[in-house]
Amino acid sequence: MQLNRRNFLRLSALSGSALALGPAFWRNAYAAPAQPGPSPYGAMSGSADVNGVRLPAGFSSRIVARSGSKVASTGYTWHGAPDGGACFPVSGGGWIYSSNSEKASGTGGASALKFDASGAIVGAYRILSNTTSNCAGGPTPWGSWLSCEEFSGGRVWECDVTKSSQGVVRSALGTFAHEAVAVDSDDFRLYLTEDSTSGRFYRFTPSSYPSLGAGTLEAARVSGDPLTGAAVTWVAVANNKPASQQSNASQTSVFNGGEGCWYDRGVVYFTTKGDNRVWAYSPATSRLEILYDDNLFPNSPLTGVDNVTVSSSGDLYVAEDGGDLQLCIITPDRVVAPFIQLVGHNSSEITGPAFSPDGKRLYFSSQRGTSGSSSNGITFEVTGPFRT
Repeated sequence: MQLNRRNFLRLSALSGSALALGPAFWRNAYAAPAQPGPSPYGAMSGSADVNGVRLPAGFSSRIVARSGSKVASTGYTWHGAPDGGACFPVSGGGWIYSSNSEKASGTGGASALKFDASGAIVGAYRILSNTTSNCAGGPTPWGSWLSCEEFSGGRVWECDVTKSSQGVVRSALGTFAHEAVAVDSDDFRLYLTEDSTSGRFYRFTPSSYPSLGAGTLEAARVSGDPLTGAAVTWVAVANNKPASQQSNASQTSVFNGGEGCWYDRGVVYFTTKGDNRVWAYSPATSRLEILYDDNLFPNSPLTGVDNVTVSSSGDLYVAEDGGDLQLCIITPDRVVAPFIQLVGHNSSEITGPAFSPDGKRLYFSSQRGTSGSSSNGITFEVTGPFRT
């Protein structure tokens, strides 16, 4: 096989960083799934802080937005049912946090919070309107937010996070109950999850990256045991309906309740709530493995797996939808432990975990707050000695 310049540079980058230094899970690829153990940040405090958050020593929280209330001094009213989110750097050292609104019947969409270099809120505005059940999504390397609609006719919308705007639908990415999307910036492809009991794991190859207007959509076919490392091949599917409803449905594999999805240093991480698993897919080798399964170990702390993100240290953060409302961490050494916990939010879920560009601040939301109502969501910021 001829090794062209692009492949050579890509493999050289992998050899010189991810494979050699192992900041993510490369150094333990295809090892045993994560098991409970001590958090690198120590145990959470015995009681919650004034904002209802249990935190490890050295960490603190603040509330940056509440559904139905004005954001700081911006005059903008924060949306209901905050869900998936991501952070984007801006000039001058500040950043933007995007957040979906998982409201039904054309009342969903997405908003953004803008911070200056000191962390002060200096703006808030709408970036997507008149869409339905915007659940998770994903950031792009070119600075846009991909907002995913979670219903049978759901689509992906590309949003400009830098200003008040209206997203552009990207129909080529498929029509199904979208949950999340991750962009592989090394191989120039996108990976998507489907929140359905008959869901699939999808791959999208743009015709002209980074344009998302056209391309090839495929669904995964898994061969072998993912506990020891399975192989994935890809089957082309149409973009106008779920893969489970197409004539070649039997050629693709079911992933029960696809949730969060995130790409980091050669690995696509995603979760499935039907079996409470965290998966790791390596595009360079087409290998798929189960990174976490709560059925493998008694008293596993992580249940109700949902949104995911990865810190600059390679730690994987997994939010709980239900369970005991924790945000758990899976370390590169494959230890899973609670990091923080919401108290008094029993009818809610943790959504939208994302780190500021410098890795020193973590954002997330309680979708329904303490009242259990989508109109009472709360968006938090946590600061502290995060590993970088």
